[in-house]
Amino acid sequence: MTELKKDKKKKNIKEKIKNKVDKFDKKDYFSTFEVVIIVLIAILFGFIIGNVISFTKDRTITAKIPAELEEFIDTYNNIVDNYYEKKINKKELVDSGIKGLIDYLDDPFSLYMNEETAEDFNETVNGYYIGIGASISITDGKVIVVSMYDNSPASNAGIKEKDQIIKIAGKNVENKSLSEISKIIKGKKGSKLKVTVLRDGEEKELTIIRGKVEIPSVSSEIIENNNKIGYIKIDTFAANTYKQFKKELKNIENKKIDYLIIDVRNNLGGHLSQVSKIMSMFLEKDKVIYKLEEKKKKTTFKDKTSEHREYPVIVLSNNASASASELLIAAFKESYPKATIIGTKTYGKGTVQKAYELSSGASIKYTTEKWLTPKGHWINEKGITPNIKVEESNEYKENATRENDNQLQAALNYIEKGAEWK
Repeated sequence: MTELKKDKKKKNIKEKIKNKVDKFDKKDYFSTFEVVIIVLIAILFGFIIGNVISFTKDRTITAKIPAELEEFIDTYNNIVDNYYEKKINKKELVDSGIKGLIDYLDDPFSLYMNEETAEDFNETVNGYYIGIGASISITDGKVIVVSMYDNSPASNAGIKEKDQIIKIAGKNVENKSLSEISKIIKGKKGSKLKVTVLRDGEEKELTIIRGKVEIPSVSSEIIENNNKIGYIKIDTFAANTYKQFKKELKNIENKKIDYLIIDVRNNLGGHLSQVSKIMSMFLEKDKVIYKLEEKKKKTTFKDKTSEHREYPVIVLSNNASASASELLIAAFKESYPKATIIGTKTYGKGTVQKAYELSSGASIKYTTEKWLTPKGHWINEKGITPNIKVEESNEYKENATRENDNQLQAALNYIEKGAEWK
């Protein structure tokens, strides 16, 4: 999949938020609803959901099927045996039934995702994909290489920025859509892909070895005025975000920073576990990071490490800072003594979802828990109010630059004025 295709998905914030999931691998028990789905899928139709449960062919299950599920099964059998118009695809029929279960919840964050959507989702939360690592654009029907990830399969094969791609796998790609090009590019790790490019009026055929491409979710820099300020931008909380964050933080700390700005504006969330690991780098041991609440249980997650930091931290937020981003904001605001939140009120997503993959390639996700701030507040549909409210300027919305980023400038001015950190 091309990186440009992913970028276009960021345009609709609410739709993207609905397709985010906070995944947890710590639970080894199931709610009543989960049991119903597992019984329906695994026992009756032999589906394997994710990596949570699997069954061998010779395993005997004697679980009693609830009466309401027997009615569901009868309906399924009647449709398969008697529907007059066409041959029924059994897997699609079951998937439709599962989608109906999810739709019944009337929860914007509980979703059925088809195979393509599930694949995109998995790439986002995993933080990598199998591909060539080149970002392209289409101008007047021509496919142009815009940028490439460092050490990507494309760059290693000799692809350069501004190359015009003429053919991929022997197929002419001029006037094709990004979706069509993405399907041609996709393939197994280690497989070869022939690409013909036009460079300086000369055609060149290059061979790319498809590989694992890590998606950068963290970037950093040093901002110097009268102070040395570290700036870290987190785009999403994928499965590899903590690793990237730790690396970037160490790099800027080696340059002896006095302050740190963490930017989670437009970060729609992801893995809460990644936030826990990041916060454990800052908080003192036994400080509360967040709490989880289920129907019958509440669990408090505390920092268990001896590692901590003491320099002032500013976190930038806006109304598209959601879910895991809000957890990070709340943890800094309530558990880190020298933290200030600057920007606008956050989105307000205080629930946690589980995701399971169906054998068809589709996936389901549904809400299982709600998370609370260190002080026990539930921010769902409320958001988190910053310490210093700064609305995003129209100039920045229309043409984003460092100079007209008034929220960042407010943070820099706050530091410049020597504000007291309480």
